[in-house]
Amino acid sequence: MRSVGAGWLSRGPGIVRGRVVSSVVVIGLGVVLGLVGPVAGKFDNGVCGALSVAFSGGWPWACFAFLVGLSRTSKAEAALLASFGLAAGVVAYYLFKDAYPARGGVGGGVSSKVLTWGVAAFLFGAPVGVVGNLARTPGLGGLFFRLLVPLIAWFETSQRLRMEAEGQSAVVQGTWAVVRVGAWLVAALLVGHTVWGWWRGRSGRADASARGL
Repeated sequence: MRSVGAGWLSRGPGIVRGRVVSSVVVIGLGVVLGLVGPVAGKFDNGVCGALSVAFSGGWPWACFAFLVGLSRTSKAEAALLASFGLAAGVVAYYLFKDAYPARGGVGGGVSSKVLTWGVAAFLFGAPVGVVGNLARTPGLGGLFFRLLVPLIAWFETSQRLRMEAEGQSAVVQGTWAVVRVGAWLVAALLVGHTVWGWWRGRSGRADASARGL
């Protein structure tokens, strides 16, 4: 018993250190997520314009929270890290927008925006992080969860193309169209990969049963 306890205690600092590092990395990536769109929007070229348009939507934020959850083995950790990461991104986004307002715009009012959208991001991050964690379930059981982000991206860009495309530039419309097609392709690949894995497993079990007979 003493050796088991000593072993657990010796591993304790390593576990804590690993979780601290994971938290710092996720929060840092959340800051990057929040800065990509507004920073890219400061450059006058097609690639940066497309990046700014893509990251101004909600689906990249959902994708971030999902991937954080996918990378964690604990649902509680997935929820907390996804929430804190998104909240950090919101803070970085609005601080940058306040420090470098758009041409003709003015800064100010950042506190209320950070508070409102930071709380919203924190609340939104937890369930999406848990969904990402559930997407680790192999086979058909986790397929629905793995399809969440492509469905969000497809729905959001479809709505934007239907309701907001008029008067937008070719870069904006093209970016939305590319994201929508990409969402379909990712969804198709996920479904195909899952079905193929299920079929291979089924065939393998059938072959094993035949050899047993």
